[in-house]
Amino acid sequence: MTATNSIDDRIVQLNQRLKAARMGFQIERRGQRLNLRGVLPPRPNSDRLKPHQQRLSLGLPATTAGLKQAEQEVKIIAAQLIQNSFDWRNYRSGLGRLDQLDLSQQIQEFEDEFFSDPERHKLASAKTTWNAAYAPYLRKLEALAQANPNLSLTEAIYATVRSTQANSRSRQVCCTALDAFAKFLNLDLPKPLKSLWGNYGTSRTQSRELPSDDLIVATWEKIRNPEWRFVYAVMATYGLRNHEVFFCDYSALLQANEATVRVLSTTKTGEHDVWPFYPEWVEQFNLREVALPQVQTDLSKTTLQRVGQGVTKQFRRYELPFSPYDLRHAWAVRTIHFGLPDTVAARMMGHSVAVHTRTYHQWITRRDQQQAVETALRRSSLTAPGDTAKSRLD
Repeated sequence: MTATNSIDDRIVQLNQRLKAARMGFQIERRGQRLNLRGVLPPRPNSDRLKPHQQRLSLGLPATTAGLKQAEQEVKIIAAQLIQNSFDWRNYRSGLGRLDQLDLSQQIQEFEDEFFSDPERHKLASAKTTWNAAYAPYLRKLEALAQANPNLSLTEAIYATVRSTQANSRSRQVCCTALDAFAKFLNLDLPKPLKSLWGNYGTSRTQSRELPSDDLIVATWEKIRNPEWRFVYAVMATYGLRNHEVFFCDYSALLQANEATVRVLSTTKTGEHDVWPFYPEWVEQFNLREVALPQVQTDLSKTTLQRVGQGVTKQFRRYELPFSPYDLRHAWAVRTIHFGLPDTVAARMMGHSVAVHTRTYHQWITRRDQQQAVETALRRSSLTAPGDTAKSRLD
């Protein structure tokens, strides 16, 4: 009797035991691996609404030891179904349950899941985001765990976060990446990683002052190259990110009565429309004469990050007194003075309302407050007791 025949006979015996115990599942051999077959809930993104017959790869070898483990796995899954706690996310791959994989395999599964998200397929920044914001901290986690095998995964995650500088952007990004990884593994962290962010966002925004609108105009006038002057002006007028300038539909600007710009789906946050603030800058900055510099925008040969870095280099080359993102931040604060609802402004900037209020409302200085008060008083029809509209105008 061959080894394969022996395993097949053992599978028949195992399935008889499972049937007698009314487990509702059978074990199958597919090549040198073991599968489970039975009625399971619909998989994520499935069109099916009710449980139906399906196969589930156990990631176990077709050996005597693999059969013993498969029998235990059937009992676990049967119990989960009874408790309504079965989760397909634990069986994403053919390697077995996520919690049974080693850390490097779990990270690989997480990466596969990251890029399989259909929403990310629409964004050219997905690869850049993974390489810059996820991969470095996952590698740090893996290295720390290997160097400290006595630590549990939860302990290794906290240790990785604490290895970054407190109150820094790297700490914030690390928390975001490892929190996403923990959720992928269904790992319940006793202390939210967000609580370890520190005050990076608050301290950094409060310590800087944005350029005034007058300085923005005066700086534009000093840029000699008409193409880079256009880039600067578009960023100032529409609050665009560095790279977004080169991935926009400017066709509306070619029409006399239109002034919107459409940011394309190939950008960091997908397609959205933006209106000018100030509208007068469209004419003042000659934005209807679209003139972009020759920049590599083929995303098979470059990345959004590199395109954005090119803009930053040009700002330094022309010795501009502030960074490209200061123009974006100034635009955001300007919309607050105009009374534009945060939900609308956030949509035009391509981020959430929470990010918008947390970030940009903290940029408001005493100068901004004075301007907002004066604007509100000009718009108001209210008069103080004993006052008149005429005397107020006087």
